[in-house]
Amino acid sequence: MISIKESAIDFLITNKNKIINEWNEQTLYSPEDPFFDKISLHFGQFIELLIQTFMHKDAHTDDSVKQLAHIIADERLQAGTPIVDFINHVSSGRSILIHHLLLQNMSTVESQSILKLMNSCIDQFLFDSISYYSKLQSETVKDHCDTLSQTHKERLTLLGKMTSSFVHEFRNPLTSIMGFVQLLQAETPDIKYLDIISTELQQLNSRITQFLDISKKETQESEKNIFDIGHLIQEVIEFLYPSILEVNANINTNLANNILISGSKEEFRQVLLNIILNALDVLSIENANPMIDISTTEERSKQLTINISNNGQKIQEDMIRDIFKPFITTKERGTGLGLFVCKEIIEKNQGSLTCSSNDVLTTFTIRMPCV
Repeated sequence: MISIKESAIDFLITNKNKIINEWNEQTLYSPEDPFFDKISLHFGQFIELLIQTFMHKDAHTDDSVKQLAHIIADERLQAGTPIVDFINHVSSGRSILIHHLLLQNMSTVESQSILKLMNSCIDQFLFDSISYYSKLQSETVKDHCDTLSQTHKERLTLLGKMTSSFVHEFRNPLTSIMGFVQLLQAETPDIKYLDIISTELQQLNSRITQFLDISKKETQESEKNIFDIGHLIQEVIEFLYPSILEVNANINTNLANNILISGSKEEFRQVLLNIILNALDVLSIENANPMIDISTTEERSKQLTINISNNGQKIQEDMIRDIFKPFITTKERGTGLGLFVCKEIIEKNQGSLTCSSNDVLTTFTIRMPCV
């Protein structure tokens, strides 16, 4: 009397082609699939491995299943088959096999034993194929991203060189014009509008400097100093006093004593100037009680936190996501470079610069190590 395993093996050997044809009718692979001719062949190979599993499941059988799974996963990825479709095709094969095996004259115990072996083999095949598919897909995406990143870097380098060249060519005549305006102011101070011309030229020169700094990110590090951030904040507020009066803003400060940081003092001055000037610009727009709060705190972990808040108009979420990107601005005449430069400076000093905004306050938060 033959065993139930032998009966199942004989059935699979005898009906192998019938089962493959039934599966082909259900899966409906496209003839344009680059591996169309191999699909039925692979299903037949899996049935052979299933037969081996029924005969004698061992490490060699497991390795064979894994090898086939990797081959098919590689082909499915190259063919662009979504992983969900692949799983559905395997599930269709499982259903067909279960249906035919259950039609055999087996007891409940015997059928459970056969189905357990079959499901174990299919589950291993699915696990190995999906794992390998995902691994190959991740490697492909990484290679693609690396290529895009390298291309992007090359284009940025070229753009930086072009920008630097343009800025130098533009700055030379600008410097001459600024010099002659100063001479006119000294020799004929009564000429109207010279102050306005001089101010506008200085603003233009400042914008050009920003472009030049961005295009030369690879230049040498600025000289670092150790300085008191509280003192620097007070210096910036005093420097901006005329602008603060013009907006009639209240400046509230809560500065901790003796917080020392290491970095370029002039670069940090630029960060504070940009953020506070931005706040003053916002507060100048229909604000009955304009206010700026500036606070510093030092944590035990030697971390400095600077919060610069204003009660101006709320910044929308979609703008906050992009606010530190270059050329993003809400100002009609803005370049969108100020906050980008600020973030570059802070991150260069192992810190972070973030922004949050609600209906009450907009806050720029600087976090960085202190000495």
